Amino acid sequence: MDIYNLKRDAAHLTPLLNIGKNGVTDSLIEELLRQLKQNKLVKVKILKSALEDMDRKTIAEELAKRTGSQLIEIRGSSAVLYRKGN
Repeated sequence: MDIYNLKRDAAHLTPLLNIGKNGVTDSLIEELLRQLKQNKLVKVKILKSALEDMDRKTIAEELAKRTGSQLIEIRGSSAVLYRKGN
């Protein structure tokens, strides 16, 4: 699937996970991996409280790196990740 179609599909998604003051934790990564396996395309909301240590782009890039997924876009306070296969 190309980026354009993924972005279009992501526009209709509801964020499945919120990243708060604890930031990117191991348990958050585990849950994100479960969601990516089940849904392939996942929207994550980055709350203001998560931005004390890192900016949105850094958080989103770390999520992608730690889950082996592709960062599709960051729009506002949300990041969209995509992972092919299982």
